[in-house]
Amino acid sequence: MNYKEQLISMLETSYSPFHAVKNIVSSLKDAGFEELRESSEFSLQKGHSYYVVRNGTAVIAFKVPSVIDNPMCKIAAVHTDSPTFKIKPNPIKRFKNIVSLNCEPYGGGIYYSFFDKPLSLAGRVFVKKDGKVSPELIAIDKDLLYIPSVCIHMNRQCNSGYEFNAARDTIPMMGSLPADFSFNAYLSSLVGGEVVSYDLFIYNRQKPTVVGFNGEYLSSPRLDDLSADYTVLMGFIESNPKELSLFAAFDNEEVGSLTKQGANSDFMKHTIGRIYNALGFSKEERFAALSKSFLLSVDNAHANHPNRPDLSDSTTDVRLNGGIVLKYNANQTYTSDGLSSSIVKELCSSAGVKFQEYTNRSDLRGGGTLGNISNAEVSLTAADVGIAQLAMHSANEIMGIDDTDAMVALSRELYNRTIDIEGESFSIK
Repeated sequence: MNYKEQLISMLETSYSPFHAVKNIVSSLKDAGFEELRESSEFSLQKGHSYYVVRNGTAVIAFKVPSVIDNPMCKIAAVHTDSPTFKIKPNPIKRFKNIVSLNCEPYGGGIYYSFFDKPLSLAGRVFVKKDGKVSPELIAIDKDLLYIPSVCIHMNRQCNSGYEFNAARDTIPMMGSLPADFSFNAYLSSLVGGEVVSYDLFIYNRQKPTVVGFNGEYLSSPRLDDLSADYTVLMGFIESNPKELSLFAAFDNEEVGSLTKQGANSDFMKHTIGRIYNALGFSKEERFAALSKSFLLSVDNAHANHPNRPDLSDSTTDVRLNGGIVLKYNANQTYTSDGLSSSIVKELCSSAGVKFQEYTNRSDLRGGGTLGNISNAEVSLTAADVGIAQLAMHSANEIMGIDDTDAMVALSRELYNRTIDIEGESFSIK
């Protein structure tokens, strides 16, 4: 299976962050990684590979080389969540003979993109069986939900600007159901036990598909940031690093990362500390190693829009299928600076990968990502990169299909090469 086919296959079953981590863990297990638990002592062997999961939506995997001459580490970090809607507790709303599910926006989504298409539910439910409550993943394989637009005859402003109200306009209808319909009872019938609670999200039922005259684009839900998750993971699994190497996938980037499984948590800091401790390095050795370490924050980037070129910076030229995008911001919403971007450019050169450079238009506020948030807990030389895409935060997004290979190649090169950072200078071996 080639990388493009593998990406599409993984996207097809990535209904929620829980399912994304399930797919990541499955790939890690197939590659021989061993599971560790945060609740147990880390016992590590050189030449082995491991992973640890937090809350079902974040995972850190790492490779320990057979010989550790240089205790520095290399990390690529991504996020597992995407903008959508989360179902509220006690969600049933009734209007005449229609039952709808109350929900609220998760992240900064393009609301109208979820209208007028088949939707369903995915996530985890906590099920009580034999006195024990445990999580089970569900993805309802059914065109279950629908958010109807208001017809143009009743909303003449729909094509000239309309402000959606999340408490009114984006509530999905579920069906014509009897008066005694219970949402929890419905969930219980799916999992075969008493449902105590849940974390359920709406997902778009559209499948990933290759589009374009020459099949040059990939259209799919949740490309931001799952296309980065899976391509970086592929390169990581294939690599044979000489230094400690980590792959970190965090949750909740779209809502600020301020959770126990987010980039602003202690997950990476404690995991790195426990790794160094298990390998016999002192605190001083760990601090010295981190001063020479490198973080690649990978989150998708904005391509120049063909219909709205005026929204891009006048000197920015970012294209689909144009290669890796290096992202900059003077206010450091992206971590890239002269040192870290030079490292990425050298890695791209040695991997034979094209790169592009992105900045926001100076009078428009852009987005941020997890690089600087993570750096607040573990401070490293870091750069922000991504795959160029359009329609970011839509229910369905689009990217260049060939950029899949570029991100796999950069990831593999990051882990395979030795990055020797000395103050403000570096060399790559």
